[in-house]
Amino acid sequence: MSDDGLPPLREVIEAHQLGAKKALGQNFLFDLNLTRRIARAAGPFENRTVVEIGPGPGGLTRALLAEGAKKVIAVERDRRALPALAEIAAHYPGRLQVIEGDALEIDWRALLDGPAQIVANLPYNIATPLLIGWLTDGPWPPWFSSLTLMFQKEVAQRIAAKPDEEAYGRLSVISQWRCEAKKLFDVNRSAFTPPPKVTSSIVQLVPRAVCEPTCEVGKLERVTAAGFGQRRKMLRQSLKSVFAEPEAVLAKLGLDPTARAETLRAADFARLALEL
Repeated sequence: MSDDGLPPLREVIEAHQLGAKKALGQNFLFDLNLTRRIARAAGPFENRTVVEIGPGPGGLTRALLAEGAKKVIAVERDRRALPALAEIAAHYPGRLQVIEGDALEIDWRALLDGPAQIVANLPYNIATPLLIGWLTDGPWPPWFSSLTLMFQKEVAQRIAAKPDEEAYGRLSVISQWRCEAKKLFDVNRSAFTPPPKVTSSIVQLVPRAVCEPTCEVGKLERVTAAGFGQRRKMLRQSLKSVFAEPEAVLAKLGLDPTARAETLRAADFARLALEL
């Protein structure tokens, strides 16, 4: 038995024949010390509900419950994993709710009665669409109080990158306009079964109470798409698709028309969005 009184994950996977499916972006974490580290990084949970996406056999789920999460709502689309998750629910009565479904289609505000903390080893194939959806859908402040998420290292670097860094781009801007974002630590590919081809990283995002300057998300996306769509061109050229006279707009805002998109802060892009 493991420290939490449940069978080791390898035994759980063997008993329920839970081979990871590439089509579902599955890579299972067996190391309960590592999952506990992720859970501790996400806490303290302060009596908030924790949302987990793609729990699979439940390694991170078990860590979240063991670290004091009052309630975990785990969304899993792989029906094969449901019996293993049911065993965890029985071990922690009343603290684990499992929803079979697609996380991209759930109405989170209708499901929850207060701000939740999202903690997840996200399936790689839906990780970025999920994050962008959470950051852009609905009113702000959002339905979550923090996100502690695992991504491919390259994606994590894009989320947390600063201006003038190679990884800085559209995902950096929307993430940092909406949240305080930081990369916490890397997870070696050998920690997973099967091992992915790349290193993973844990990123934490805490929503800003107010996104300043306040602008429409759709317009921010238009401006960043224009700027980074031609990122090697000067702003006076790359922004022609959204502004009739980009040099005049840039001059009004005190921005250098010969600069490139990668030099602007998230707030600068928001100021440009306001000009639309």
